[in-house]
Amino acid sequence: MRNRHQDGSAGDANYGVIGSGYRTYRQPDLHIAQFILEALGDAATVLNVGAGAGSYEPVDRKVTAVEPSASMRAQRPGHLTTAIDATAELLPFADRSFDASMATFTVHQWADPAKGLREMRRVTRGPVLVLSCDPDELERSWLHAYAPEMIAVEARRYPAMASLAGALEGHVEIRSVPIPLGCIDGFGEAYYGRPERLLEPGARLANSAWSFVDPSVGERFVADLSRDLTDGTWDRRYGKLRSQPFFEGSLRLIISRP
Repeated sequence: MRNRHQDGSAGDANYGVIGSGYRTYRQPDLHIAQFILEALGDAATVLNVGAGAGSYEPVDRKVTAVEPSASMRAQRPGHLTTAIDATAELLPFADRSFDASMATFTVHQWADPAKGLREMRRVTRGPVLVLSCDPDELERSWLHAYAPEMIAVEARRYPAMASLAGALEGHVEIRSVPIPLGCIDGFGEAYYGRPERLLEPGARLANSAWSFVDPSVGERFVADLSRDLTDGTWDRRYGKLRSQPFFEGSLRLIISRP
């Protein structure tokens, strides 16, 4: 397992550096949350692994959260439980401790995703949910035309859908999750119809992939996108996205049932 960063972050991204304003841009989106709640079914106890600031944790169940980054644990709102400092690959729970478990926008940052998913299955009696992105579909976004280096980084980091399914036991279902136009969970594709938001440094900082490319990539991105928004090039190419209710991008919900 890779060494943990100073703030405890255990994956490839250092949230002690990039996570300070995470909750400003990354809020749970109600449309996406419905997919998760439906898949959780009637589970009364839920484990959230790589819980971060608590996005998508159901408030009507007993939730146990695991998060190695002190920076992210500190951003959890007061109505949520305090997160346990632990990693996915070594969960400090007995077998079959929870009715369900979930991991949202996190598995691509784990040192050993397969081991972490096997741990989730070990401690879970019912469904295991993973919200992630299909690396084969990332180029569908207009971002690929402006920052191909960043998209390439994402494609390398996100595990293939087949590898995630293979690490989970039981019946595995992979659902496409359409992204709504006003999505308030600011991962890259969330701004498919609102490109101006990605000119904000904080919006890019809340997407860990930008921390893995040279700063010159971000500088070029801002310059090119600013120019194309000013002269109308972006709108001529992609303007229909501004009024498109949903974008069928790379977002996927993987559900494993025993």
